Order: sequence, then structure tokens, then C-alpha cells
Amino acid sequence: MITRPARQAAGLAQQVAALGATPIVFPAIVILPPSDRAALMRVHAQLGQYDIAIFVSANAVEYGAPDPKQWPPRLATFAPGTGTAAALAATGIHDVRIPHTTFDSEGLLALPELNDVAGRRVAIFRGTGGRELLQQTLDQRGAAVDYVECYRRAAPQTGAESLLEAVRQRRAHALTLTSREGLVNLWALLDEQGRTSLARLPAFVPHARVAARARNLGFKAFDCGDGDAGLIAGLLEWFALHPQ
Repeated sequence: MITRPARQAAGLAQQVAALGATPIVFPAIVILPPSDRAALMRVHAQLGQYDIAIFVSANAVEYGAPDPKQWPPRLATFAPGTGTAAALAATGIHDVRIPHTTFDSEGLLALPELNDVAGRRVAIFRGTGGRELLQQTLDQRGAAVDYVECYRRAAPQTGAESLLEAVRQRRAHALTLTSREGLVNLWALLDEQGRTSLARLPAFVPHARVAARARNLGFKAFDCGDGDAGLIAGLLEWFALHPQ
């Protein structure tokens, strides 16, 4: 089972299928464009005034990246992990810096380039809401930070029955959970019996925070590290030891 938003699920689904498995895609987060694009368009027009751009996710790239011809060569670009960096490269924005430690906000903030930012202008491309750590820390370090909210997230309202049917029919043998928000949305769709059924599946996640949340809900969760490569490696290792 792949619970990413629909467009981001495609790549992982293709890799799973190439290995002979059957991907069951159930987007646990619905990604929508901003209700008003005016603020995003203003930032696109003023990119030359910024020193640093941070895209927090592949969704931020899809909904927030401008035409690469608008991208100033001097604008230092950052992403929290390999998936977001790959999405930027696919749009034509290259030389993206990613963390050397953990693939998250903490990892970004540990980069030397984001330590000495006093007096520099930073644009953070993200969805509505989310963690405030990046903005708060960069503010404390003396940067002038602007949020650029370029997409909205919503929870699915239906579809849980088809998901549980796949579990009941034993067509689903593993679950991938790529964000805490998606996990919470998925959990909210299910009744107690459905939650118990789903939690019997091993869950493969890309980050320790997601793993901790999943374990708190009763999943046997495996932290596979950043990106699709980590999830695929975790799945391969699991099924080598637990053939169906």
C-alpha cells in the first residue's frame, strides 16, 4: 500500500511494480493548489531579491517552482532530502543543497550555509501550516524569512472500505507511510476494527518521527531512511525474510 499524495505516489508505485509486486495506491493526503496564487506570483516576480530558497517537499516544487528561466543563478537552493532535490532537478533547478545528517529541517539547519545568514533574505516554499522550526531558527540567526504557501493539504473523506477490503482479502502485505499527517488522516478514516486490521501490516517509513508516531498507534514500523530507495530496500529485506 502506498499512501502518498496521488502524483508523488506514481514513482514509488512504478518501482514496486517493476519488482513484481502489486502497488495499491491510497492517497492519505489530497494536495490542492492555493486558493489565491497572488502571493506566489509576487515572489516569483521578486526572486532576484532573495539570497536563499528552501523547498520543503516535492509538493512545494510541483506547485511552487517557477519557470526555470525565472530562476536567478545566484539563488542558493535547498531541499530537505533527495526526493525534493530530484523534483527540483526535473524542473530545471540544479545545484540543490541537501542535509548531510538527517533529511529534515534539523538536517537543513545543520548545514554551514544556513548558519551564517544574518541580513540575508530567505524564501521558504511550503504548504499551508506545517512545522515552524525552519523559520524560527533562521529568524534567530538574523535572516529575513518569507513563507511562500504554494499548496493546500486536505484529508480524504472516503475510500477506507476499499482499503480495508484489500487487507481482508490478503491482497495487501505491507504499508508505506511517508508523513505523520498522512498517517493521522488515514487513522481518522478507520473505525476501531479497521485500525486493528491495518496495524497488522508492517509499515515502512522514511523518517524517525513518522516511525515513532506509527509505533504509538500500534504499527510495527521500520524507519528506512530518506527517499524511495530506502523504502524499497526496507521492503526487499522484509520480504526476503517473510516470503508470502
